[in-house]
Amino acid sequence: MQHSETADARVRGPIGWYVSTLRFLAGATMMMIVVIMTAQVTARYIFGSSLIWAEELCRYILIWQTFLFIGLAYTKGELVAVDIVPLMLSPRWRLALKALVSIPILVFLWLMMVNGFDYSTRFGHQIVPAVDFIFMSLIGHGVGLSIFWVYVSVAVGSALLALHIIASLVLDWRQLPNAPEKPAPTEAEG
Repeated sequence: MQHSETADARVRGPIGWYVSTLRFLAGATMMMIVVIMTAQVTARYIFGSSLIWAEELCRYILIWQTFLFIGLAYTKGELVAVDIVPLMLSPRWRLALKALVSIPILVFLWLMMVNGFDYSTRFGHQIVPAVDFIFMSLIGHGVGLSIFWVYVSVAVGSALLALHIIASLVLDWRQLPNAPEKPAPTEAEG
């Protein structure tokens, strides 16, 4: 399912708020990574010392980015897909194939969500060293941010991607009566 930028702009209500929030978070977290890595490079090559927490903090931000934004990428049709067979099918059969392929994916995402949450709770007593080091330097004591908040990204991201897949199936089913026999060409096709 692919949407244009103008279609996204017309979305209102909770879904519009959700998409807007994800887009804001995508920009804000990428800006954080750029600022942190610029400070790291500046500290290392200009001042001759390194920020020992920079790489770890950027890694955690990248983990959250991956799991938060994969659902949005799926909805916009930005994930790698092989569309040869679906393009040869009628809209009904295309939807049936999409539903059939979605079943094992949703089962896998359910397992990732359940086991990801279980895994994250096992290490809830450990702290994120980078964040503690930053706060120790700034205010004299650490904040004790649990590593749970890094590991739970797997469960959150899996749940969000599953919701995007289900929403895509429902939307395709609702649009089935008006679906063209051949899908519109993507930007890559011309």
